[in-house]
Amino acid sequence: MIKNDLKPTDLKTSDFNFDLPQELIAQHPYQKRDSARLMVLDRSNQSIEHKVFSDVIDYLNPGDTLVINDSKVIPARIYGRKIVDGEESANCEFVLLRQKSLDTWETLVKPGRRLKERAVVSFGDGILTATVKEIVDDGNRIVEFSYDRSNGKTLYSILDEIGKMPLPPYIVEELQNNDDYQTVYARELGSAAAPTAGLHFTPELLEKIKEKGINVVPVMLHVGLGTFRPVKVDSITEHVMHSEFFSVSEESAKIINETKKNGKRVIAVGTTSCRTLESATDENGIIKAMEDDTGIFIYPGYKFKMVDALITNFHLPESTLIMLVSALAGKEYVAKAYAEAIDNKYKFFSFGDAMLIK
Repeated sequence: MIKNDLKPTDLKTSDFNFDLPQELIAQHPYQKRDSARLMVLDRSNQSIEHKVFSDVIDYLNPGDTLVINDSKVIPARIYGRKIVDGEESANCEFVLLRQKSLDTWETLVKPGRRLKERAVVSFGDGILTATVKEIVDDGNRIVEFSYDRSNGKTLYSILDEIGKMPLPPYIVEELQNNDDYQTVYARELGSAAAPTAGLHFTPELLEKIKEKGINVVPVMLHVGLGTFRPVKVDSITEHVMHSEFFSVSEESAKIINETKKNGKRVIAVGTTSCRTLESATDENGIIKAMEDDTGIFIYPGYKFKMVDALITNFHLPESTLIMLVSALAGKEYVAKAYAEAIDNKYKFFSFGDAMLIK
């Protein structure tokens, strides 16, 4: 289980390891989103409560602001065949990671060794083709997509036809409904993975929260697949985070700043909202409206500038996500909570149960 009482410079990736029974990795979404279990951690007294997610409203107070990430997942996994001398040959798999321009994307490709510069791949019986423009590394390529733009066709509309959701590697069963991997408030296409803490909210629960006098404010961070990549260095201070695009609107910044000015809480829904808030907030605790890339890495020893509370799921061992949670709640407390979650058979990861740290 997670070790405790280490200085940030002494932290090892292995300090965030724990044994998780395979059967506790959720393979299916909850049919009723807000029926997931909710573990409530109260940092003031180090208590742990066991609730249902719909009970989260009882821990939100009038004047608080709930910050959601309204990025929308693209059905970004597509399967095609390499074109050689005009004929289809080897099978290929692409996952669109990040838009560079209208139809140019950084893409994760398999098998990478077969796709050199100028290689062409056909998808969906030829309705979409991709040409490799640049090799980024062993698995990533900059590719330009081509398709028939008549009848209002766009790359996104074609992906809706032929693409599949890029589910994390620990979910081995195919998703029956793509909407199950979208939050109900998803708006701006661009993510390669869902901001999964938000999957627990229903329109009805959000309406009740608003009726109670709690602000629900969007920010946006396009989630990359790097969120699932393991930390491969022994010392976590040597880990370099993947970069992701985020934005905070003028309206959202204004409401968030007013919340802090009024002495109320800013509650991040998910680690992506948390990272966005902390990236856009200056050293005086003021959040700015902005668009930028962030590679912020939050681990124990980090001093939070904006986030007062966090709604999140249960995360992978040795992941940057459990490091972030440990930075907010404390490593010892998180260790205790995760052990209790395992003992009580909570479900883990993207389709699993939730935690509120207040």
